[in-house]
Amino acid sequence: MLNITDIKIRLVTGDSSKLKAVASIIIDDCFAIHDIKIIAGDSGEFIAMPSRKTPAGDFKDIAHPINSDTREHLRAQIMNAYKKSLEEA
Repeated sequence: MLNITDIKIRLVTGDSSKLKAVASIIIDDCFAIHDIKIIAGDSGEFIAMPSRKTPAGDFKDIAHPINSDTREHLRAQIMNAYKKSLEEA
């Protein structure tokens, strides 16, 4: 399983934005992924992996989990850190 050794959460202030926070994670103390967004959606908050806009106007993930177990593990870890950051703020 993915070994996330550090998570940093930067809360985004402002009531009008659906963007609630931006996370950075460190995997195995040697690989970083930045700009993971925590977004408020119609069905609750979710994470969006870092992406870039294509010339056609679509967005493509730059880095992302390739299976559902890893995606869920990553989501749970980031959302727990986000909730803890909200409590501390």
